[in-house]
Amino acid sequence: MSSQKSSSGPRGGITPVQQMIASCSGAIITSLFVTPLDVVKIRLQAQRNPFPKGKCFVYCNGLMDHICVCENGISKAWYKAPGHFSGTLDAFIKIIRMEGIRSLWSGLPPTLVMAVPATVIYFTCYDQLCAVLKLRMGDRSDYAPLFAGAIARVGSATVISPLELIRTKMQSEKQSYRELSAVIQSALHNQGWRSLWRGWGPTLLRDVPFSAMYWFNYEKGKAWLCQYYNFTDPTFAITFTAGALSGSFASIVTLPFDVVKTKRQVELGELQTMKCEYSGEIITAQISLCLLSSGFLPRLIKVAPACAIMISTYEFGKAFFRRYNQKKQRVTQLQPST
Repeated sequence: MSSQKSSSGPRGGITPVQQMIASCSGAIITSLFVTPLDVVKIRLQAQRNPFPKGKCFVYCNGLMDHICVCENGISKAWYKAPGHFSGTLDAFIKIIRMEGIRSLWSGLPPTLVMAVPATVIYFTCYDQLCAVLKLRMGDRSDYAPLFAGAIARVGSATVISPLELIRTKMQSEKQSYRELSAVIQSALHNQGWRSLWRGWGPTLLRDVPFSAMYWFNYEKGKAWLCQYYNFTDPTFAITFTAGALSGSFASIVTLPFDVVKTKRQVELGELQTMKCEYSGEIITAQISLCLLSSGFLPRLIKVAPACAIMISTYEFGKAFFRRYNQKKQRVTQLQPST
């Protein structure tokens, strides 16, 4: 689109720093909207099947999946707080009434420590790579989002994977941040440097295809909607719709890989050492079970709004900075030279 051709920035007339600010803002807003859904889901799970000590569960803040390790103690952890819920809506109402509205964001701050940097790296790298690939690919530039999305996801996952593994290990073994260096040295000494990227493979198995399909379909859908409604620039509604639809499609296609990744994540977080060798028969059985069950619906409900909120707020932030830069450029041009 013509609005994206500007000499004031590498993509859309904005700088990488402005892209980082836009993605950071989008990450925080997405987490604030999506986290309550996962908190309620976890509380309902804990009510049906109480978590024993050392057991792990997956916590999602709308940006990343995080492993939480259950602990014993006199005080009740947020995921073990007593409650009798008959359903999702009942859980929302009772949690707000009995524990306060802030309880819907329980466990969010620690997960944002890694989710926000990962999102900033991911979105900024995507925009930068997509701009470069579009210039180099010429007539095939329509496929630039596909490759840029895949490469950006590999980069962000590679950076964050060791930090997530270390955080899970520290939590499960009740270690403080002061012992972080000892944890790293122990892992390197006992299992080698590759141990810091345990679980990296299954993560890429799901996230890279998801990212490639998501960005390709999102850019296509956004361009089609702009053309259909005769808009030069995408509106908030257009980016929201394109993000939700592309996220839904990508989540359905990559659902089998999500089963494998979640299983691997949970096993990595358990207190005891476990081997996780997935044979072809085990993977096939898990995929069949997942596709025959209603497992795709919870993932779809979680992923679609998260993708829609994140991309629409990110695009809104970029549009804001684009207008700001254009206004600043006009003011500079009007000033008399000395």
